[in-house]
Amino acid sequence: MLTVDAHQHFWNLDEVAYPWLVPAYGPIYRNFGADELAPQLEAAGIDKTVIVQAMNSYADTNFMLAIAQEREWVAGVVGWAPIHDPEETGIKLEDYARNPYFKGMRHLIHEESNPDWVLQKQVIEGLQILADRGFTFDVVAVFPNHLKHVPALAEQAPNLKMVIDHLAKPPTDSVDRAIWRQQLSAAAESPNVFAKISGLNTVTPDFEAWTYNDIKPLIDFAIETFGVDRLMFGSDWPVAALAGDYAKVWAETNKCLADLSADERAAILGGTANEFYKLNLRSAR
Repeated sequence: MLTVDAHQHFWNLDEVAYPWLVPAYGPIYRNFGADELAPQLEAAGIDKTVIVQAMNSYADTNFMLAIAQEREWVAGVVGWAPIHDPEETGIKLEDYARNPYFKGMRHLIHEESNPDWVLQKQVIEGLQILADRGFTFDVVAVFPNHLKHVPALAEQAPNLKMVIDHLAKPPTDSVDRAIWRQQLSAAAESPNVFAKISGLNTVTPDFEAWTYNDIKPLIDFAIETFGVDRLMFGSDWPVAALAGDYAKVWAETNKCLADLSADERAAILGGTANEFYKLNLRSAR
């Protein structure tokens, strides 16, 4: 079975500026590189990863692409281009298209002061350019301000393949959870919208004592809503270190999938990411 971690990060505070990453983040306020992740991937049995941008900057994207070139276990990079500037986006995508590791892009939408930022005309134009070039879009659809926009994006850019990161960070409040379920279901109505089972350990009530029982209802609902062929696993490392470690995220996620068939597990743990990001991978096992 091919295993792909479809959502992990690297950052080096000495090389790239990350204004959002401040000392209050505690254990993740430091450099995280490939040497630290490699043994954890081997221990978990992960074949390949997809590095996802951590800052809206060319510097961050170039930093990731350089690591991808050096590490055989990196299959792809989700970088950044200024989608709010369609002309510049077109120019940069011509450049990035020459790099076999560049698979798509993401923008830290939740860092924008305007909660409706992604619906601006010029952003839609930028996303359409992305789609026309065959690249994907990772949606930071943080509930409640952004998940609700996904159906509109799917309608206005119908040929754009999108993936919702971290299931849009499900809320713990029961009323909000019901609204989240409605919004996620609405997003899933478009066949071009996918989702990542990732980052769920950091939405649990207890960062230290959480188990698969805390995240299984979320994963079960995602499977019911999207089906396994539109879901992919991601560790969200090193953000995952806020509530456990790589090994725990991998083990507890697998417990959540234990009742699925072998083919269904294979889709979520690697197959879907392989198809979505056009990684062109074969099982290493």
